[in-house]
Amino acid sequence: MSILNILKVAMRSLNRNKLRSFLTMLGIIIGVGAVIAMMAVGYGAQTRIQDQIATLGTNVLMIFPGSSNQGGVRGGMGSSSSLTTDDLAAIKEQCTAVQMASPAIRTGGQIVYGDNNWASTIMGGTAEYFPIRNWPLSSGQYFTEADVRGATKVCVLGQTVVDNLFRGGECIGAVIRIKKLPFKVVGVLAMKGQSAQGTDQDDIIIAPFTTVQKKVMGQTHLNTVLVSAVSDDAMGEAQAQITELLRVRHKLQAWEDNDFTVRSQTEIANAAESTTQVLTILLASIASISLLVGGIGIMNIMLVSVTERTREIGIRMSIGARGRDILFQFLIEAVVLSVLGGTIGVITGVTASKLISALAGWPTMVSATSVAMAFVFSAAVGIFFGFYPARKAAMLNPIDALRYE
Repeated sequence: MSILNILKVAMRSLNRNKLRSFLTMLGIIIGVGAVIAMMAVGYGAQTRIQDQIATLGTNVLMIFPGSSNQGGVRGGMGSSSSLTTDDLAAIKEQCTAVQMASPAIRTGGQIVYGDNNWASTIMGGTAEYFPIRNWPLSSGQYFTEADVRGATKVCVLGQTVVDNLFRGGECIGAVIRIKKLPFKVVGVLAMKGQSAQGTDQDDIIIAPFTTVQKKVMGQTHLNTVLVSAVSDDAMGEAQAQITELLRVRHKLQAWEDNDFTVRSQTEIANAAESTTQVLTILLASIASISLLVGGIGIMNIMLVSVTERTREIGIRMSIGARGRDILFQFLIEAVVLSVLGGTIGVITGVTASKLISALAGWPTMVSATSVAMAFVFSAAVGIFFGFYPARKAAMLNPIDALRYE
């Protein structure tokens, strides 16, 4: 028998028992659909985290002071005052892999404008803070290096602050009060949305770091320094240069630990991606159990089919059908069931992922790889679980099969 004839016979056999064939495929449909939907959720979360990390800026390195130790009580990272403006100047002058650097002094406070008030994050930086963060303006202008040198009381607002303080009114040129100090608004930042940690990046006020240091916080050290490497490939070199320079400047011996921490954007992205990858694999593994159950269902039904069609098999063999013809017939039936179930499962999974995105608001992304894997896996399930029943049918003795009642 030709492959085409074997396929026709297999399809006729499946068509005679439509309901049973559908119920057999149901396990594969649910399994493939669940795998695609869960992988779409995982890939969507991974893409969203990558986009959020990209809002940190271009080729960004973050330098934090080390931990403090007072009276035997050890504080966390960033609790010491080991970073200074001289360190910042040295990094900009001596580290050739560094393109720009800016302090990022963070505090919080109540902001008042007229009858409205809002609690927000107050960030101190230089004019280079904005290109490092890749943060454009929606209106107005940035403050300048002259404002930084003169500790001028000017600021740039995030969109969330504008919405809550000005309620749609004009804000450029307005004077707001930050911790009872008057600041002139010179610009409004474009929206960035949530960060990778889930915080609102637009709920921020950025002012010259000298102003925040001297007039708002009353400190001289730096909480954080943001650095932009000259290129993505130079991030590792920039990190090494900064580490070597700060160890020399802080007079650390070879056996002493760093009193600062340098973290790259890549490290943060890799940590976030590894978390989402584990989540995706976990979800897909759980969903794959349905495929295993579906495969067992195919094997069960095929064994029943072999038993029901024993006399038919005997007749085919007696008129010249070979064992491999019978093997291919039952194997093709199993593969058709699994592949057809896989096709419906793919459609179900894509539909489910779109419904999850629309109803729950979760980002989803169906990749061509996951669809291809679903097809291959469903076909493999058909071959694996269909082989034993097919081989059993092919090994039947024609005489015994004809006598079967």
